[in-house]
Amino acid sequence: MLDTIRQVLMLWYMEIKFVHLLFVMMWGMSTAVAYLFYVRTAFLQWEKAPQDPERIALRNWIMEQFDKGVIIEHIAFPMVLITGPTLYWLGDWNVMDAQWLAIKLSIVFFIFLPIEIIDYWISHFGGRKSLHLQRGDDDKYELAILWQMQFFRWTTPLVSLFIPAMIFLAVVKPSL
Repeated sequence: MLDTIRQVLMLWYMEIKFVHLLFVMMWGMSTAVAYLFYVRTAFLQWEKAPQDPERIALRNWIMEQFDKGVIIEHIAFPMVLITGPTLYWLGDWNVMDAQWLAIKLSIVFFIFLPIEIIDYWISHFGGRKSLHLQRGDDDKYELAILWQMQFFRWTTPLVSLFIPAMIFLAVVKPSL
């Protein structure tokens, strides 16, 4: 049964690869520009005058818009996690023979998966700032914004380094 499924899907290998790469690009780039040019800028301005109501309002508005846009990333990442293993299975790859793939998978499992789990929690579950707004809990809202900004400060360098590294590994497939 699995062999039949594999044979049928193998006919669509390049299309699955295209979908995989499309979702990798959506995932990798959907929030990069927003963070670098809007979120970060708003926080830097707010840090100069943390009691200024206009700067607080702008910072909060930008964070709320960011949370709306991150939905693209959070749809793309599960698709990457579906299409990637599908390609691995169809391509009959051997991690022991393809060291580039072992490194790439290590980056996914040990860097990006933990980051994304925390990011999903922040954006959609218990850390969701809009929940605190709905409850009228301004202190928890403020804490959630500050916590998310710290998360960005820690993860942005990792994402900026390892997304291009993963793309390099996938495209060049260097023999190590």
